[in-house]
Amino acid sequence: MELAGKKIVVVGAARSGIAAAIFARRRGAAVTLSDCAPAGRLQELPADLAASGIALELGGHRTETFTGADLIVVSPGVPDTIAPLAAARSRGIAVVGELELAARWIEAPVVAVTGTNGKTTVTQMIGDMLAASGIRVFVGGNIGRPLIAAVDSDPAPERVVAEVSSFQLDTADRFHPRVAVLLNISPDHLDRYADMEAYARSKARVFMRQEAGDVAVLNGGDARVRALAPAAGPLRAWFNAPPAGEAGIGWQDGDLILEGFEGAWRHLNGERFPLAALKLLGAHNRANAAAAVLAARVAGANPQAILRVLAEFDPLPHRLATVATIDGVRYVNDSKATNVDAVVQALAAFDAPVVLIAGGRDKGGGYEALRPAVQAGVKRLVVLGEAAEAIARTLGPVCRGGVARAADMIEAVRLARNSARSGDVVLLAPACSSFDMFTDYARRGEAFAAAVRELAR
Repeated sequence: MELAGKKIVVVGAARSGIAAAIFARRRGAAVTLSDCAPAGRLQELPADLAASGIALELGGHRTETFTGADLIVVSPGVPDTIAPLAAARSRGIAVVGELELAARWIEAPVVAVTGTNGKTTVTQMIGDMLAASGIRVFVGGNIGRPLIAAVDSDPAPERVVAEVSSFQLDTADRFHPRVAVLLNISPDHLDRYADMEAYARSKARVFMRQEAGDVAVLNGGDARVRALAPAAGPLRAWFNAPPAGEAGIGWQDGDLILEGFEGAWRHLNGERFPLAALKLLGAHNRANAAAAVLAARVAGANPQAILRVLAEFDPLPHRLATVATIDGVRYVNDSKATNVDAVVQALAAFDAPVVLIAGGRDKGGGYEALRPAVQAGVKRLVVLGEAAEAIARTLGPVCRGGVARAADMIEAVRLARNSARSGDVVLLAPACSSFDMFTDYARRGEAFAAAVRELAR
């Protein structure tokens, strides 16, 4: 893809948009970085961005800027249906995402990980397994490091491991992962997608450019994933209940074991990977580990390195991470549980009674699916944020200790402490996005951790 001399508009002035703008400018493009937020609300803008020759169009999008472009690069957080993009498309102007831009320049084989939950954990685990095998690896994408940065990495990576969101896949065309992992599909982002079918179709786009020699790694325990299997690559390898007679990784005496591979992959059969030392909580994380082992192995990681990472891998921040134990009460930060299924999985990780802190900005999926888990394991529910009343209406009747309403995170932690007893767990698992009260889930998790630490003083 030739960028020199082209007029390129990058939409969205967050991390990936800034990286794409700088990348295009370095290659001789005339770049405009456009964002609907004013400069004062954009915290990530480098001070020298304008000095690099990138034009800034902030506080709103000008349709004329979009329709005058040769190429538009849209950040994943920007809906690709906004009017200026529609106007540009009507004139035949190409609109791609930062993922797609990177895909046209990256030369190393790509391992892509998508799904509703678990993407970051599995992406990082695969990257660690490859790195421990002595392979130069770039880990990025939706995990926080823009994928476009892989292009100019020095030394060049031998593998690229990318966390990929449905939003990124919506604007992908030539993105070609040699190994594509689909972890699960559960209701999420229904404030952006028309229905679950549309959301699932976006996830399935991770397979659309796969060809002979590529591998699709699929969750055999997820009905929606199984339904998408016909769209997957030529070789399907399953984790979490692989179908009988098909290649994948199954359970035997508490160990993971590779089985069912044929041809060039036959040597993998019988390899065992114990999970006894795994530090991650919950059955869902055992499935995540299985997906990572399978993907890393077919991407070239060696078994000894995989075993070492399985034993040493720590929970990532804001993902079922214990903040402290105070007066016998364990405080756990799962701020990344931004949808209902993630909260169901989090609750299933504990045998002890749970005081659950939930709430934030509603994502359109409803909370009914949480009722059985709340009824079984939640002794009291503390709600906050825009979705507080909707959560209380749905879950309050089945929560044996009732519902408390908090104005902010400090009050939510205080109310949870008052309801918890020694041996209990106070769990932040919001089932919502953070954008009503916090800039992102990490800030929300940090606020929870800070409030917990105050209890210990």
